[in-house]
Amino acid sequence: MDDDILAIILGGGRGTRLFPLTYKRSKPAVPIAGKYRLIDIPISNCINANIRRIFVLTQFNSESLNQHISRTYKFDIFSEAFVAILAAEQTEEGDKWFQGTADAVRQSLRHMRRHRARDILILSGDQLYQMDYRAMLATHRGNQADCTVAVIPVDADQASGFGILKMDLSGRIVQFEEKPSRERLPHLVSEIPGLGPRYLASMGIYIFERHTMERELAQSDAVDFGRNIIPGAVPKLRVQAHVHQGYWEDVGTLQSYFQANLALTDPIPPFDFYQAAAPVYSHPRFLPASKVSNCLLRNTLISEGCIVLGAEIERSVIGIRARIGEGAKLKNTLVLGADAYETLQEIESSLAAGNPPMGIGAECIIENAIIDKNARIGRGVRIVNAAGLLEKDGDGYFIREGIVCVSKSGVIPDGAVI
Repeated sequence: MDDDILAIILGGGRGTRLFPLTYKRSKPAVPIAGKYRLIDIPISNCINANIRRIFVLTQFNSESLNQHISRTYKFDIFSEAFVAILAAEQTEEGDKWFQGTADAVRQSLRHMRRHRARDILILSGDQLYQMDYRAMLATHRGNQADCTVAVIPVDADQASGFGILKMDLSGRIVQFEEKPSRERLPHLVSEIPGLGPRYLASMGIYIFERHTMERELAQSDAVDFGRNIIPGAVPKLRVQAHVHQGYWEDVGTLQSYFQANLALTDPIPPFDFYQAAAPVYSHPRFLPASKVSNCLLRNTLISEGCIVLGAEIERSVIGIRARIGEGAKLKNTLVLGADAYETLQEIESSLAAGNPPMGIGAECIIENAIIDKNARIGRGVRIVNAAGLLEKDGDGYFIREGIVCVSKSGVIPDGAVI
């Protein structure tokens, strides 16, 4: 274990761009790839890089995240390894919620000071990527940097949506502009060995020399690293770029989250959950194998503990404990699964109360949708957004960015059409 570095994972704010998935849970607790949660990605990257002292900063709907972390990440009691939740709290020094990424770290410094560390690794809780942080740490220490920013090459069409950093031939960042206009892009080109001239976008991943970070946070009331701290540091400190050339996706919006999940069903997915040398960890649930009977499956992921009978499923991700009835047809759909199985008695009670059983009923047609956990979709339901609506709030569902999302524990009665 690297005892000279602490990791801080930023849980983000209310997660309004991921609503309704964040209505009852924090962003890092949102399920991904059928059986994981978003928080598992940065924590697994840390563990694989032998960084095992990790703080997770959050302030909204943190109960499910607390439960997941406490059940999942248990280290040897004789080591100093931990994954700890730090929620926003009122103190004598301040009574405000976290105002941004830098403010969240500033308010949490008193907890971090209990642990020795030469450097601080700052990560986001809503990104999908694999990175060996040891290589970034080598860049940071090898250049005696005050701060190192992970960057990824992007093209001109993407550049205006990111913070763009320009580096010199030594890799030092000499200029930073947040979401520059297209006219400004020629001034922000960096020469990347092996790739040529490219634009470099900040990934929101930073390593700070500890005393430098504490000093920068103490000398200003800046609330955000990307908008305030990094631009202010570039002219006066040694800020180094670490170029990441692998897959990276910010899944902070419903559309990006939806597309990133569906991309996992491709024959060669952009994100590889199958790397033996860099596994993604999550809570072990000890579920039985999935039961699939008389189904037609195309480019589909099915997680553990599912019961799928006579269904036709194409380019979809089926989460743990999902039940899909006879004759159902799903396409481009995320089914997040269930937290527990219903017993036969519970199913009978639901039917007696006029509610369908948990899961997706027989003869349903569902396309371009997200079915959140514990949802009840009745028999013969059609979820196709035939009207092409971009936004709507319905009974048990929401439409955002054209994607129909049945809410957690939502109920859609037999024969309903959305």
